[in-house]
Amino acid sequence: MRWYEKYTEVFEKPFNLAPQHIIEDIKSKLESVQSSEPIASVVVIAFNDETRLLSCLWSLSETKSKYPIEIIGVDNNSTDRTADIFKAVGLRYYNEDKKSCGYARNRGLQEAKGKYYICIDSDTMYPNKYVETMIDALEKPGVVAVSSLWSYVPSKEYPRFWMFFYELLRDIHLFLLSFKSPERSVRGLVFAYKTEFGKKVGYRVQIIRGEDGAMANGLKKYGKIAFVRKRRARAISCTSTISADGSLKKAFFVRVWSVIKNVRKFFISHKGEVKDQPSNLIKNK
Repeated sequence: MRWYEKYTEVFEKPFNLAPQHIIEDIKSKLESVQSSEPIASVVVIAFNDETRLLSCLWSLSETKSKYPIEIIGVDNNSTDRTADIFKAVGLRYYNEDKKSCGYARNRGLQEAKGKYYICIDSDTMYPNKYVETMIDALEKPGVVAVSSLWSYVPSKEYPRFWMFFYELLRDIHLFLLSFKSPERSVRGLVFAYKTEFGKKVGYRVQIIRGEDGAMANGLKKYGKIAFVRKRRARAISCTSTISADGSLKKAFFVRVWSVIKNVRKFFISHKGEVKDQPSNLIKNK
């Protein structure tokens, strides 16, 4: 059985269907991994993710780390039962009523006690050595931030066989980008950095996506952005970002065309601020 398959018992299912013994098990294990003097803060941000948050927390509750850590949550003012899940498993969490990933991650930064800040997305599951492996990389001299890779939970619409090739090409793309513009290879669901410098840079809050890349771009001046390619640091996430483009075939060609149009990024270093597309700006009501 693959490491994540046990968590699919509650993945993408309503919270009211979650077995009580699993909830109690998660609660007990989360309590056991918490430290009052953490070297790293593992911060779970969530917005209306009732059907996936529990599987994420279940995976984190089984973290095996030689480093002391804390796990905390940020509810980005959800209207579903996201907050109920944090409460049910006894996890300390904070509500951030200003909506955007940037606001949620900034709130996590504000509350974090650890030397390192490990970003966690609520729709993603993490192997038990993920946190330790990311901290190992951050402990190396000159490293200010680190990012890893991820796969997707296969389904009838997104078969494992075809997803393997999709992910392989995606991984190669990110690998090539990392040479000249490492910040372009960073994704928030598998990102960690030194808290001190993260607080100096701060997250951008008025954009829909890309707050993680903007943070990485700001962190570059403080040190190296490293990449972990080990399987024990490879998370597994839902397919919502792919399904937004329709079928797997369509999503594949959309991304291939984007790579072709922007192939020059492989050969030049990014400097200065990124110009935002109007479609990526959060419009204030």
